[in-house]
Amino acid sequence: MVGLGPGGEEDMTVRARRAIAEAEMVVGYRLYVEMVRGMSCYRGQAVYANGMTREAERAARAVEAAMAGRKVAVVSGGDPGVFGMAGLVLETIAARQCGVPVTVIPGVPAANAAAALLGAPLTRDYATISLSDRLTPLEEILERVRAAARAGFVLALYNPRSRSRSQPWQLTVRLLQELLPPATVVGLARNVGRGEESVDLTTVGELHQAQVDMSTTVLVGIAATRVWNRHMITPRGYVL
Repeated sequence: MVGLGPGGEEDMTVRARRAIAEAEMVVGYRLYVEMVRGMSCYRGQAVYANGMTREAERAARAVEAAMAGRKVAVVSGGDPGVFGMAGLVLETIAARQCGVPVTVIPGVPAANAAAALLGAPLTRDYATISLSDRLTPLEEILERVRAAARAGFVLALYNPRSRSRSQPWQLTVRLLQELLPPATVVGLARNVGRGEESVDLTTVGELHQAQVDMSTTVLVGIAATRVWNRHMITPRGYVL
């Protein structure tokens, strides 16, 4: 399992590039496989790609290829263990009890890449929460957001909104506006590491006006988070 990082080859680890170069087959979500095809470490290997909601098919195909003796790179955006394919592939191997050897190669998670673009918002405790309710009930997601916000965590929100799924985002915004001061700083990072990369700063009070999609990572600060020179800063307490 290979973490591609936020999007650009420059942000991939040396181990990740080497793993792709040495693989005989690359398996992943269609967008990520297309990214790999444009990288210098891609050598024209066989690929298997499909769309969203078909992760189990990708895992099965990868395991079957590995069982047949092929060296397979299963690619995930960011880190394969952070809302990526690592867990599903390992579960698939365990269910089949096939003993395929596995190496998980970490990548830069989207939250960390977004934080670097925005400044230093994650210098204190933070919680990473996906707003996708495809596999997790919406009430559980909202309870996690509620608990983390009440506990004073900076929030890193993944998968905020898709074309067919807006309710989790709308309810999350409403919840944050109930729990946090309106002036709480929020950072938005879109298409991190890709050609259309952009960042923006807003507040919890204005968050309902923000334009977000599945390529947006939302970082919600705490009361102490401030903005200086377009940098989002959550102080640790070193400076008075």
